[in-house]
Amino acid sequence: MPLIYADLVWLLNLCFDAMLLWLVAIMLKRRVRLWRLTLAALFGSLLVLLLFTPFAYMMSHIATKLIVSFFIVWICFGFHRFRFFIENVLAFYFATFMMGGGLIAFHFLLQSEITAYSSQWLLHSTSISWLFVVMMFPILWLLSKMQMGTIREKKLRFEHVIDVRVTCFGQTVCLKGLVDSGNQLRDPLTNTPVMIVELQPFAHIFPPAVLQMIHKRTYTDDIPSEWASRIRFVPYRAVGVEQQLLIAMKLDDVQWSDGKQWTSVTKVLVGFHPSSLSADGEYNCIVHPHMVMSQAS
Repeated sequence: MPLIYADLVWLLNLCFDAMLLWLVAIMLKRRVRLWRLTLAALFGSLLVLLLFTPFAYMMSHIATKLIVSFFIVWICFGFHRFRFFIENVLAFYFATFMMGGGLIAFHFLLQSEITAYSSQWLLHSTSISWLFVVMMFPILWLLSKMQMGTIREKKLRFEHVIDVRVTCFGQTVCLKGLVDSGNQLRDPLTNTPVMIVELQPFAHIFPPAVLQMIHKRTYTDDIPSEWASRIRFVPYRAVGVEQQLLIAMKLDDVQWSDGKQWTSVTKVLVGFHPSSLSADGEYNCIVHPHMVMSQAS
C-alpha cells in the first residue's frame, strides 16, 4: 500500500484552489482581496482532509461538491447579486475543468506505454503521479493566464471592428474596419475625414496608372480624367516617419454597419495604403471615428 502524506495533499490542494480562484478573478476581471482568496482556498483544502476520515463518503456525493464549490466562491468573491454569483461559480468550474482536462491531455500525450488489443493499438492508461501534477499545473496555469490576456485583447479589438462597404464605379468592396480614435486624419482643404484602406482589395478596379500613383505617391499625367477628378493628396505623419502624402479619393458610396443596419456616410475620403494594415488580417481599413460618431449623435 502506498504511503500518503496528508499534509502534502492538503498543501497541494490549498495552492491549487488559490490558483484556480486567482485564474477566475483574471478571467472575469474581478477585484479580490488577498485574505478572502486565502480563506476560500483554505476552506476548500481543509475539506479534502475529510477523505482520510470515516466521513469520506460524504465528499463523493455530488450535492456536497456543489455546496462546497458555492461556499468557496462565496467566501472569495462575496454575493452582490444572483447573476454575479452564478458567473463566478460557472467560471470557477470552467477553470477547474480546463486545468484538469489539460493535465489529463498532457499526461496521455507524454506517456508512451501502448498495448495491442483486438488488432488495434490502444493507449495503456496509468495513474497520474503527484510529481506530474505539481510540475504541470503551474505551467498550465501560466499558459491559461496568457491566453486569457490574448482573448481579452482580441475581444477589445473586435468590439471596435465593424463591417464597411465601399462602392467605386459600380463595384462594391466589403471590408473589415477598425474604429480608431487615434485616427484624426482630415483633408486640410475641406476638413473631410479620411478613412484609410488597404489597396489590395481594390487592385482589380483601379487602372494601372492609378495603382502606380498610389505606390509612388506622385501624380502622373496619364491618369484617366474620370479618376483625376476624384483624387486628393492628403499630408499625414506616422510615428517615426516624416510627413508624407496619402492618395485619397471621393468614391461613389461608403457605408458601415453596426450589425443591425447599414449607414451611408456622405462626407468622407478614402485613403489608400499600399501595404497591409493588420499583421493577422483582422481588419483591412481604419475607420475615422467621425464616421461613426456623427451618425450616433
